[in-house]
Amino acid sequence: MINKVVSGAEEAIRDIADGATLMLGGFGLCGIPENCINALVKKQVKQLTCISNNAGVDDFGIGLMLQQRQVKKMISSYVGENAEFERQLLSGELEVDLIPQGTLATRCLAAGYGMPAIFTPAGVGTEVAAGKEIRNFNGKDYLMEYAFDADFAIVKAWKGDTAGNLMFRSTSRNFNPVMAMAGKITIAEVEELVEAGELDPDHIHTPGIYVHRIFQGKDYEKRIEQRTVRKSEV
Repeated sequence: MINKVVSGAEEAIRDIADGATLMLGGFGLCGIPENCINALVKKQVKQLTCISNNAGVDDFGIGLMLQQRQVKKMISSYVGENAEFERQLLSGELEVDLIPQGTLATRCLAAGYGMPAIFTPAGVGTEVAAGKEIRNFNGKDYLMEYAFDADFAIVKAWKGDTAGNLMFRSTSRNFNPVMAMAGKITIAEVEELVEAGELDPDHIHTPGIYVHRIFQGKDYEKRIEQRTVRKSEV
């Protein structure tokens, strides 16, 4: 077996160059690959196309890459809590392709399954459908959307082993498993890295066959995008 384990984020992203297309797992700030994003900021790679549910917040995660003008295009389902993302979108500085969330997930899934395209009713009759093929199945119109073509998928898992098998915890599963399947090269950072055979096979969410590089991350902040607490009844 080829050794998939690398020393850290800098080595994991070593061949990500200007103009690359990246998938980045996570939803808001939950389950984002913090170490790899920080390494990309440090490397100052430019003209990136980023496929992610959203760009989080201004000063964390993909928001750091937007601040440094490293992102040419965002393919997302919504702008989220990122004021800089919104500003660059409205000013025309950033190309943005807003996609229904289910369509975003299914286009990732299609890429992982080797399907060239999907048909979905989401977006039919709206601006989303402009210039795209529409077919009718059983009396209902469906919009054709192509599977994503990403150079790299960068995901974050709770646990992983040296063979690349991954386990995600609770909500952090979000987009990570479908993106892990879909990249030409998949990079996984994990909170805990163990030897092959130590993970319960029944609890593995992403088989190691999809993962090309894996490393144990460090110094995770795990920020909360919107902290909500119960108000006192007193």
